[in-house]
Amino acid sequence: MSATPPVIYLNRHTGREETEEIFGEGALRWVYETKLGRLSLAALVRRAWFSHLYGRSSDRTASAARIRPFIERYRLDVSEFADPVESYRTFNDFFYRKLKPGARPVSGGESTAVLPADGRHIGFQDASETPFVYAKGQRFDLAALLGDAALAEKYKHGALVCSRLCPVDYHRFHFPVAGTPSAPSLINGFLYSVNPIALRRNLAYLWENKRKIVRLKTERFGEVILIPVGATNVGGIVETYAPGVPVGKAGEMGYFRFGGSFIVTLFEPGKIRLAQDLVEATKSGKELYARVGTPLGESVG
Repeated sequence: MSATPPVIYLNRHTGREETEEIFGEGALRWVYETKLGRLSLAALVRRAWFSHLYGRSSDRTASAARIRPFIERYRLDVSEFADPVESYRTFNDFFYRKLKPGARPVSGGESTAVLPADGRHIGFQDASETPFVYAKGQRFDLAALLGDAALAEKYKHGALVCSRLCPVDYHRFHFPVAGTPSAPSLINGFLYSVNPIALRRNLAYLWENKRKIVRLKTERFGEVILIPVGATNVGGIVETYAPGVPVGKAGEMGYFRFGGSFIVTLFEPGKIRLAQDLVEATKSGKELYARVGTPLGESVG
């Protein structure tokens, strides 16, 4: 099987096409693009214990030595960090760092839904019509993703937004609109990569991976479903909200420990009109890079 092409996305903030710098790209391509690598994927890499071992290494104090080189290699903006770089005791402390107040302004009023995370996003106004999902011929299986055929039927014509976080991104995720969240419902699974190198070959990794289902009851947008998805070398999905307690738009929902991660956001049919640049980028076959708090869409009616 031939190697997949570079990962190119559109950047909302610069207006340009950019090529993703993929953390650990050599290892990732070996695992998903070679015969021996795919054998190791089935036997080792997709297993939870493999990622837990890697995650624990990022919790050791010795891992703090990796922070400065990582910042320099990926040109992260330290002026956004809520805490000084030297205050992080481990790599994971740095990885799920908080940002200063105001580092991610929140767009619009009550009628505007915002993106839940920094990352690369794709969006479909109708979840049943997904002609491009990382590769031609691949479609979302909502019933498998949700683990509930009846719930999938309710949302099959609703809007679907996917947010992919790279290891270099800010790794806290937020509620796209105000509402009252449920407790998370865990669906256990493997931990495949969610990088396009992997998803272009098999989108089903998303519904084979460990994930959590959270329902957010809202006034303007109906019931919104949020699905944080784990991935290879993600040490955990950690919620920081209180179930049953109302949250504001862009309020913190939780964070991912080390690794690339993914969030799926589902809206009921007829509740939202997705942002035009998100829809257009998706139709062109590219993800849209945009930061948390910037527009996802507008409520309808």
